[in-house]
Amino acid sequence: MATSEVQTVSTAGDKMRLALVAALVIAGLVAYYMLSAQGVWAQWGGLLVGLVAAVVVFFTAETGRQLVAFGRDAVRETKKVVWPERKEALQITLYVFAFVVVMALFLWLTDKTLEWVFYDLILGWKK
Repeated sequence: MATSEVQTVSTAGDKMRLALVAALVIAGLVAYYMLSAQGVWAQWGGLLVGLVAAVVVFFTAETGRQLVAFGRDAVRETKKVVWPERKEALQITLYVFAFVVVMALFLWLTDKTLEWVFYDLILGWKK
């Protein structure tokens, strides 16, 4: 059994970077609303500049580097997966659809049976 060790080392510099990321996102949103009189291009430009700057700062922080490493690991793991052939994938899909139809019919039949038992037989509320 593999053990996964979680190490969360957060330096003051990383905390400041993350605070700067939040400030840049807020600044981009404020710029979007403050530049409404300047036109649509200025609005979206201010928002995009704030968001792009926030993304750049985020990826310089340890959290951003960990996110990039996680993405690389995820891509590496998906390359190890043995994907089914087209014929096998279609067969599995048809099995799933057939199961859904059978289950839907079973639940509908159960619902109607319970409705008949409770409303018609026990309570006598005939429609």
